[in-house]
Amino acid sequence: MEAHLKLVICIATITLFAAAPARSQTLVDPNKVAPEYREAAEKRRAEQLRQRECALKADLEKVLPRDRTAYLNHCLDALAAKQ
Repeated sequence: MEAHLKLVICIATITLFAAAPARSQTLVDPNKVAPEYREAAEKRRAEQLRQRECALKADLEKVLPRDRTAYLNHCLDALAAKQ
């Protein structure tokens, strides 16, 4: 019984460390898209930068996961109001 438990724990540990880490979405590079899509790519990159800024603020303020979405929405609204 104890040997089986050790085997299960060992397999679980190996599986945990062997799993590929989740990757965040990369920033859009407007210079790497076709010229007709460059304006849209620039807008997308600006939005991604605003989202990252708000996510960083949430991390620095240690916002709880349950409150994170509301915090991010409020932050993005506040940034949009400034512009």
